[in-house]
Amino acid sequence: MNMGKLQKIEKHSKQVMESKHKLKPRNNSFKQKQPDIRTSLVETLGDVVEESESDPEKVQTDSSIYDTLLSSLKSSCGSFAHVYDKRQREQQGVSSEEEEESEPEVGSDDMSDAEVTDVGKRLLILREMETKEASEMEIAEAEEAEDVNYANDESGSDEECDTEVDEEEKVNNDASMNISSFKSHMEYILSEADVQKLKEGKRKFKSELTAYGMPMCKWKTTNDAFPKDDDKLASYGVKMSLQSWWQTIFKRAECCNFTSAMQSQFFSLCNSYQDILHSNKNAFMAGGQDDDLSVTDAYLLHLLNHVYKTRDIVTKNNARLSQQSNNGDKLINAAEPPRDQGFTRPKVLILVPLRSIALRTVKRLIELIPNSCKESIEYKDRFIDEFGAGEDDENGDLEDIAISEGQKQGKYKASSKPADFQALFGGNNDDHFRFGIKFTKKTVKLYSDFYSSDIIVASPIGLITRIGEAETEKNKDVDFLSSIEILVIDNADVILMQNWSHIVSVVDQLNQLPTKQHGTDFMRIREWYLNGQARYYRQTIILSNFANADINALFNRFCVNYQGKVKLLSVYNGVLPKVLLQVRQVYERFYSNSVLDVDDKRFEFFTKKIFPKIKDSLQGGIMLFISSYFDFVRLRNFLKEQNASFCLLGDHKESVYQ
Repeated sequence: MNMGKLQKIEKHSKQVMESKHKLKPRNNSFKQKQPDIRTSLVETLGDVVEESESDPEKVQTDSSIYDTLLSSLKSSCGSFAHVYDKRQREQQGVSSEEEEESEPEVGSDDMSDAEVTDVGKRLLILREMETKEASEMEIAEAEEAEDVNYANDESGSDEECDTEVDEEEKVNNDASMNISSFKSHMEYILSEADVQKLKEGKRKFKSELTAYGMPMCKWKTTNDAFPKDDDKLASYGVKMSLQSWWQTIFKRAECCNFTSAMQSQFFSLCNSYQDILHSNKNAFMAGGQDDDLSVTDAYLLHLLNHVYKTRDIVTKNNARLSQQSNNGDKLINAAEPPRDQGFTRPKVLILVPLRSIALRTVKRLIELIPNSCKESIEYKDRFIDEFGAGEDDENGDLEDIAISEGQKQGKYKASSKPADFQALFGGNNDDHFRFGIKFTKKTVKLYSDFYSSDIIVASPIGLITRIGEAETEKNKDVDFLSSIEILVIDNADVILMQNWSHIVSVVDQLNQLPTKQHGTDFMRIREWYLNGQARYYRQTIILSNFANADINALFNRFCVNYQGKVKLLSVYNGVLPKVLLQVRQVYERFYSNSVLDVDDKRFEFFTKKIFPKIKDSLQGGIMLFISSYFDFVRLRNFLKEQNASFCLLGDHKESVYQ
């Protein structure tokens, strides 16, 4: 009898699976004379299945309805429990004889054939629906994590660039992969002793490493060892979409992703989140197009990886909090919110001296973004018009991603000016600009509002102007600089020819406590932001063609990253042996009791010792070079007072005085 019921359950179950028809109304053949728990369970089962079909969202995902009802049926109906247990024993390979010995007697609570058939059919359908619903829930969670808007986005309607949920966890499951340096860097908590050591600033450079691709150069770090250098981007925890696109545009094999050993080594330094001083960047205007592009690509990839990983964490946590809120899970909602944000959204600041260099940098940045995230580029034409050089950039297209190694970026017309001058000043040489870049799901937005931007590109004087406006106008502020986590100063040697004090003022303004809230959820701000320790987590990358005392001073004073420092030491051959005509060089020494008085003492020495000698001299063609704009203005006023005949060649204007 029981075996017959089991066969009927299996028969009807197969029919349901093959036909996939909807559940029919409950069978009226249930025993009406026994309205006990069996009847209520069968009716409840039917109600649950019908409710699940009409409203799948009500199906529980954390505990199985199927297992719960099955357990209830077994406890209330001896015959059903016997049939179920018998089938389980058959699946486990128990012999028929053993079954007969252990077979219990069937009581008066046996279920009819119709009941067993109907219950089996309903249970099978419920199991199928539950499995399908679980699969759909997993897909829905992944899609929700991708589509959730980035926190504090003022637009509100824009869907952010798609994220790879749990990508770091999946990559780190491979024992051969390194732990994501982004995660370890951002989640590290500084102790009071660590902060005190950083304030004292007594770290010394210890280890040395040969610099690939740069003869007579070596890297030095304050750490005991250098980060591991690997040819695969996957070893650094770079996002899969960035890895794939990098391999596509550079046509690199999976075994070696970088274009050169120098690029691989420099990217490993960037990925370690140490402060970096690269003082031998072969500048593009000096004929080092390939080397300059190699270094630029490495740090731009690092910036994109940092921005996207930051967004991944925020959007993933937003999705979890939203799901918990929708489910009414008060217990989970009562827990402490995730600490995953800063005071404001911008995380990267790129400082460059001229609009033409900003154009090259942003073009390259967009080229390294996967196609799926840049289906459209907003304000592209405006950007080319304002940062290009007119006719020279008519064919320039920010969407052009056909990159070939060693591609030449500049083609210049015949001119009396040298090649390096044309390369540097041939484009738009305006030095006053600032704008934001925001990444959405399929769009790159240029000229975005600073507080909704991911990356800010500016010139030093462009930010100095904004800082000055914030000091005089109450409705303006520079709080968008409060949460900068990576600072890049590119072409620092060119900025030296402008006004280096602007750089010092801008860096000093970074990572200050904001004056306004700007819609920030303070419950989700990282603790080290609230503790005023953001500058110890900021990575600073300084790129220059040569070393300089001002650059070294900035690097030593303002770069206090807890991860340590790394700088490049170069040995120069010099150029004096190449001079055909012998030139006599005379050095004059002046004395000063304090560093603060150096500028005044230098000016006093010139006016009293040097100028009287050249004033009455018959020798013409004397050039006076002043590195500081303040000294330039002071000397100009002095020469005007002396009625000297001179010509001015300055940063802002060119004029002649007789």
